Amino acid sequence: MCGIFGYIGERKNAGSIVIRGLKNLEYRGYDSWGIAMRLLDGSMRMAKDIGKIGAVDDKDFAQPCSLAIAHSRWATHGGVTRDNAHPHFSCDGRIAVVHNGIIENFEELRSELESKGHTFASQTDTEIIPHLVEELLKQKGMTLAEAVRSACKRFMGRFAILVLDRQLMSLVAARTGSPLIVGVGDGECFIASDIPAFLEYTRTVEYLDDGEMVTVEGGKIRFQNIQTGEEREKRLVTIDWTVADTGKGEYEHYMLKEIMDQKETIQRAVHQDDEHILQVAKSIETCLGCILSACGTAGKVCMAADYFFSVVAKRHVNFVTASEFPIYHHFLKPESLIIVVSQSGETADVLEAMKVAKQSGSKVLAIVNTEGSSIARAADYTLLINAGPERAVASTKAATGQMAVLLLIAHAVAGKLNAGRTLLLETGGLINDMLNPRYIEHIEGIAKKICKHDNMYIIGKGWNYPMALESAIKIQEVSYIHAEGFAAGELKHGPIALIEEGTPCVALLGNDEFTSDILSNIMELKARGALIIAVSPVRHTAFDLWIKVPDAASAQPIVNIIPIQILAYLLAVLRGKDPDMPRNLAKSVTVK
Repeated sequence: MCGIFGYIGERKNAGSIVIRGLKNLEYRGYDSWGIAMRLLDGSMRMAKDIGKIGAVDDKDFAQPCSLAIAHSRWATHGGVTRDNAHPHFSCDGRIAVVHNGIIENFEELRSELESKGHTFASQTDTEIIPHLVEELLKQKGMTLAEAVRSACKRFMGRFAILVLDRQLMSLVAARTGSPLIVGVGDGECFIASDIPAFLEYTRTVEYLDDGEMVTVEGGKIRFQNIQTGEEREKRLVTIDWTVADTGKGEYEHYMLKEIMDQKETIQRAVHQDDEHILQVAKSIETCLGCILSACGTAGKVCMAADYFFSVVAKRHVNFVTASEFPIYHHFLKPESLIIVVSQSGETADVLEAMKVAKQSGSKVLAIVNTEGSSIARAADYTLLINAGPERAVASTKAATGQMAVLLLIAHAVAGKLNAGRTLLLETGGLINDMLNPRYIEHIEGIAKKICKHDNMYIIGKGWNYPMALESAIKIQEVSYIHAEGFAAGELKHGPIALIEEGTPCVALLGNDEFTSDILSNIMELKARGALIIAVSPVRHTAFDLWIKVPDAASAQPIVNIIPIQILAYLLAVLRGKDPDMPRNLAKSVTVK
């Protein structure tokens, strides 16, 4: 969540650079922002405010400056106020800090610092950091890097911090849990929560591992272990993203652009090394217990994969929500295999689930979109979905890419890898044909009919049941319509009481063994006055409105979710909401 960005180097416009970088991190979700600049004369300039940074002119921060840090905050401790916005400062104003994550023992540290005469200006846990660094710097001979390392050793919880000292031309960063990436340029260095912050300047990065810190001073970059102080060597990695990849192109919103990207991303997802896929398949076949785990949209993808493994591979694989995963540690063994899924590769609950699995000696396969992410580096095996940057908060192309990879693995377990790849490549072609302007216009017509309703319900059966749940997530998060997804057969056990005349109900169907049952459920809804909107390869008389999709066999859930993504997007636009930045949400959930 939140966004961190810092610059140190030879350029004299560091303030403008970090403001532009924060704008490139807006997709992460935030409610306030701030900046601290060490000017060339050694003085400090600070600015912070609540609200959006999009309208802020980076030229307002064009004072001569070669060192700056900036932050976009998503409130955890303390309300959304200017005082609580970052950066936070030491009593003497020398130390400025920006921070992601949560310092769980901040109350204890705050009481200790107050007893030593420190005064606080905010309600945040973050503010204890500059005060503790200030206190440690009073010790004779203590350098800034040593003070930051000593402070970090006292923190409990997950955090990523950037520390600026007004007296020095140096930048110190540290992380435990929350992500930080170092961008390396010619005579300059960028440190950020995510690559898009600095992509216009460099595509060369060094990854800061969990429990590490970095000091940039005099053109040198020095990595250390926080606990031991041991220095670490890093390899330079070249990112294959371009600035164009992270832009909106011809589209008004990132969400629509990323929906349309699915013309290509399914094919990219299945371009996996056969040896790696077969190795994963063998691990699934030989393990004693396989568990899928993820959060949110990725969790619904895992639920669909549960059906893939059952129907395609005749293999029992369980799904457990990552936030609930630690409860199941009693069942984990060294022979267990845990498959985790995350777009960002930084999801806090997934990292905690992996930690629990590792403590039991279990192997972990990670399916992620971000190479070099915390989850990717901690896993025993990693598969990339190759979807490219996804900046809208609502996941679209990453979700279908994740499903494609999991369906490919299920086919590999069944000994049908080539057939699975052929199916998915053909499905990608069908999606390419489907995503055309007339299709969008048809769905827009449906959206206009239902956009003023406050409640919607979505049903599915088999692998379309998880897609009903995912459909509800999409509609909820961008349009703010109350939407709920149900297993179609569960309607008569309670939810059908919610249906009244004109209530929009979306039904997800395929041309498969589940069709006759769900048609019966549709008739039950229709008898209570529901407006039936069907996503299906075949039209039936029970449908009031029909969104046609290709017949895609076991890839049907991939195909069926795409028109719902479009519907959710259009509902948001028609209701005057920003689909890229839903309220109260963040793209990457890096706190528990």
